[in-house]
Amino acid sequence: MLSHHAPCRAHQKKGIIADCLIRLNSPESQEHYPDILRLVTYIDQESGEEHQFFTNNFKLAARTIAYLYKSRWQIEIFFKWIKQNLKIKSFLGTSKNAVMSQIWAAMIYYLLLSFFKFQTKCRHSLHELTRIISEILLFNVNLIEILTVPFNKFIAVKRKKLPAQLSFNF
Repeated sequence: MLSHHAPCRAHQKKGIIADCLIRLNSPESQEHYPDILRLVTYIDQESGEEHQFFTNNFKLAARTIAYLYKSRWQIEIFFKWIKQNLKIKSFLGTSKNAVMSQIWAAMIYYLLLSFFKFQTKCRHSLHELTRIISEILLFNVNLIEILTVPFNKFIAVKRKKLPAQLSFNF
């Protein structure tokens, strides 16, 4: 349950519907967070969806708060993509350095892959590119040639051109 602590300010033209100071008023909520909060209600002008954000930041503009939270969801989507496509289901280490190193490596891979896709105007999705690269990583092949093949025909080309086993030349 919420109670308004002060009148709300509206900024319709900037996508902000309301910017209110509130207090949580259930006994359990009061026990966990007795201070005043800010509730920013925002309409995303791209999707038309309404979002409400709670914050204890009273210095930033309401629009800035809304954009920060909106950007946060893009980060969540990015990490979901990393988990799904870069095979980071769990971290290899538990220290802050180990986790950060693994995240940085994944981000570098993602950015390089995106840049490669952009520069070559490749029509494969990033997911398809990741699968192709994982299939040909240890083979001596021209990546540009492989990427000109439609993804659904990639497996047939892979079987014809790539050796069945990795050979080391000394």
